[in-house]
Amino acid sequence: MNLPPLILASASPRRSELLRQMGVTFEVITAPTPEIQPEHLTPLETCQINAYRKARAVAKRHPDALVLGADTLVWLNTRIFGKPTDAMDAERMLAALQGREHHVTTGLCLIHLRAHRQLTFADTTSVVFHPLGLPQIRAYLRRIHPLDKAGAYAIQQHGEMIVEEIEGSFSNVVGLPVERLRQELRAWASPHA
Repeated sequence: MNLPPLILASASPRRSELLRQMGVTFEVITAPTPEIQPEHLTPLETCQINAYRKARAVAKRHPDALVLGADTLVWLNTRIFGKPTDAMDAERMLAALQGREHHVTTGLCLIHLRAHRQLTFADTTSVVFHPLGLPQIRAYLRRIHPLDKAGAYAIQQHGEMIVEEIEGSFSNVVGLPVERLRQELRAWASPHA
């Protein structure tokens, strides 16, 4: 793909790994951008706004680069599950999600300030958890580090212990919808195709 220099505005090692697997050359540069969760917005809108805010903060300092911002939210009905504050919070999150279908939405924003181009989009995957008791939840949490993960879980780390099925992009649950991102980057590289 013939892209301008690409910057990932995220410190997530999972997102970096997914981009590397796509064969994309990039560097990681982040800016301190607090995530917001306005009550009047849907999870889809919220993660797109947060992705935009992260990308824009970096793009202002690097106007000649194509900046990719991302934000992932786990949600059930109207409740958003962010990153747990501690181990007890992680337990509570998994207990609320166990045996139920929930959704994982990743908002993405591509900005190139010098070219006056911007694209914001989101991808949602449905995830169903096995029915889980507290011993199973604790056994799972002992195997991962949940505090930096929305919803307190990582599907790519022992996901079989908690996940019954998914519908949609697996990589989206990890943190980047690779299939959709590849499509959008191709379109970005050849805007007149």
